[in-house]
Amino acid sequence: MKNGRKIDLALEAKEFFEDHPEKKSTLPGVLVEEETLFGLPLTRVKILDGQGEDALGKPKGTYLTLDLPDLPRDREEILNAARAVAAMLEELPDLPQEGLVLVTGLGNRQVTPDAIGPRTTDRLLVTRHLVKSLPEQFSDLRPVAALAAGVTGTTGMESGEVIAALVKKLKPVCLIAVDALAARRQERVCRTIQAADTGIVPGSGVGNARMALNKENLGIPVIALGIPTVVDAGTLCMDLMEESGQEFDPSAFRTEGAEWFVTPRNIDSQVDVLSRILGLGISTALHVDFSVENVERLTT
Repeated sequence: MKNGRKIDLALEAKEFFEDHPEKKSTLPGVLVEEETLFGLPLTRVKILDGQGEDALGKPKGTYLTLDLPDLPRDREEILNAARAVAAMLEELPDLPQEGLVLVTGLGNRQVTPDAIGPRTTDRLLVTRHLVKSLPEQFSDLRPVAALAAGVTGTTGMESGEVIAALVKKLKPVCLIAVDALAARRQERVCRTIQAADTGIVPGSGVGNARMALNKENLGIPVIALGIPTVVDAGTLCMDLMEESGQEFDPSAFRTEGAEWFVTPRNIDSQVDVLSRILGLGISTALHVDFSVENVERLTT
């Protein structure tokens, strides 16, 4: 939360700092780099120290933001976006090259804007059971396990509690947590993919923060992978009214039971495409001997 605005994306936090009338001449403790990845714009935001944490309101670490100018539709566009997601994950130093990786999809499968995590786990190439039960045939595969942790309202358990117990049992070398985020700008909804090596707080995007999934709590590296599927209504109104020179009190949207979020009307089809991209990208990054086409054939 910055000046009453919900901002999950590090890139948008950087932009907010730069747009603020009281900003300093430079962004302290933050390194920003821009390039393209498989033809798609990529912004790398590295928060280097406490100054950077204070400026952007994010923990120290690396945040990679991939922009999708248009929602991929045909097969080759989807595979190309998946290649870019794989490359993002491979760039993060916290992703070990060997060992069991647990991928968890956070969110509520029954609520479409919040379903991108569970639906991504449905699209993964999971192999732990094969490696464990038939090592002679599958010992060359990397073990990968997946969990759609559910939400407290349907399981009676915090997702963090479930994941922590599973981490203790399976002892993975890394956790990849996939979750829906909240964007500040409506044009970034379902058009931005963020990967970070800082972990994640489930539910924080919609004001329902739970146990943090990070190295401090779980004892293993945690990579967060998220796509904004909503815009906080208060944030949207504040920005629109600020642009028109008017003031807006965000507390009108912050009273109990009155937090509102805006999502596209065709969110169901967009989440379906994006979860496919994430599933293919994660699987390609983890199974380094497989191309994205190989993964597609094995998960379709």
